Amino acid sequence: MREYKMGRGEHLEERIPDMKATIEEYFGPVTGTEEYDGNDLYVIGDPKNPVFERIVAGTAEYSGKKNKLAVHFEERPAEDVIAEGNADAAADAVSAKNDFLLEATGRNAKSRRDSLKRTVEDSDTDVPDAS
Repeated sequence: MREYKMGRGEHLEERIPDMKATIEEYFGPVTGTEEYDGNDLYVIGDPKNPVFERIVAGTAEYSGKKNKLAVHFEERPAEDVIAEGNADAAADAVSAKNDFLLEATGRNAKSRRDSLKRTVEDSDTDVPDAS
């Protein structure tokens, strides 16, 4: 599960007031819910894009902190997708993921990568030097 934070001064509930409807618009009907860190996230068990096997997405709420978007994309093996003649669906899958994450977080792919790098670098500073 990957969590995404919003840009400075922005809140997830303002960017996406109806999380379930937004998820269904991008990926297909919600087929259930799944618990993650005390939060119920939406499960799309049969996504409309054949590249995805299953998607879990929703709001991760933390007391005293801004809410984050929690998402897990399970993708089918590329060989299977290609063998079924759905190779062109891969580009649509990437677009759907990026468009959804941009709408939710206000950050493009480059900004999200940079943020993840900073998070990893910050966690590296907590590790004592082995020398």
